Amino acid sequence: MLISDLNDSDNTFVVVQPDEDDPVWFASVAFLDEGGYEIVRRDTTRNEHEVTTSASINDIAHDLTIWMAARDFPGQPTRQVTDF
Repeated sequence: MLISDLNDSDNTFVVVQPDEDDPVWFASVAFLDEGGYEIVRRDTTRNEHEVTTSASINDIAHDLTIWMAARDFPGQPTRQVTDF
């Protein structure tokens, strides 16, 4: 819904990041004047900085959901892998 609400008059971008003073990652989606969206993903702990464009809100939401699920969140327990 946040992405579909973007427009070129008053709501041109949205940023998602952890609620902390100096977040180590963020994702942003900006509405482009010529149509479509610019997506920026940055994670300083993993040396990631990617800028892409897309016209599909569903693809953007899907990709960002997967990307954000792999990020570190404050207060989130660390992941442990158990071999059986």
